[in-house]
Amino acid sequence: MRRLFVILGSLVIVAAMAAPAYAGNWAVTELDPLPDRIEADQAYTVGYWMLQHGTHPFGGTEKELGETGLRLTDGKGAVLKFIGSRLPEPAHYAVAVKIPKGTWRVQGIQGVFMDHEIGTLTVPGTLTLAPPQFDLTGGMEVKDYWGEIKPPGFPWKGDISGQVPPTTQAAIPAPTQPSTQPTTQPAPAAATQPNPESTTTIPAYLLAVVAVASIAGTLLLQRIRRRPEASDHEDPSEQDQAPTEARDVLTIGGTRD
Repeated sequence: MRRLFVILGSLVIVAAMAAPAYAGNWAVTELDPLPDRIEADQAYTVGYWMLQHGTHPFGGTEKELGETGLRLTDGKGAVLKFIGSRLPEPAHYAVAVKIPKGTWRVQGIQGVFMDHEIGTLTVPGTLTLAPPQFDLTGGMEVKDYWGEIKPPGFPWKGDISGQVPPTTQAAIPAPTQPSTQPTTQPAPAAATQPNPESTTTIPAYLLAVVAVASIAGTLLLQRIRRRPEASDHEDPSEQDQAPTEARDVLTIGGTRD
């Protein structure tokens, strides 16, 4: 029985770690034009667009999406995290930043989606954009969700196939005070590029839960089947004797005499 609990506990941890991922989906963060030069320890307001599949707003609610913003990491592991506030245009956000002198890796925080590599910022200096993680092919059809104010890259080598009336959004919340306290955290691992054509939104944690239930049921059924067999072959004279050896002992981090 202890072995069963150990296996189930391990699978639950794996399922919890996989919960934030959206299977088969991806997004990009596109910045509004920046000043020609970023100075150290000076406040700036940076606009950005969080675009699912690189061309349209997220299909769910803001609550389902989660926090968006910018994450800056220097070569020593210091991290600056700035959470953005929504603007009236769909998928459009703004964030206030104040960046110390140095060279910073810039990533877009994208809620349920993996972080997006934006580029390298030298302070004082300018931003050098990273190569595109997802190459949008020319000739694709894109829709205009915005009207007058659009993402800077629109229509991304594509052909405009129509215009979608912008949805009415709730009142814009007050800007969140950014956290500029450097912290140390490991750099995120490189992720395998998902299939851009896939639009399945089945959370990965559901698949893990199904796997947990299947394994647990199999182990429990095997244990129930073994009990009648053990009782049929048991010597009655041995039933009243105290066990001399513990069974199902799980030893971790040591040795047993």
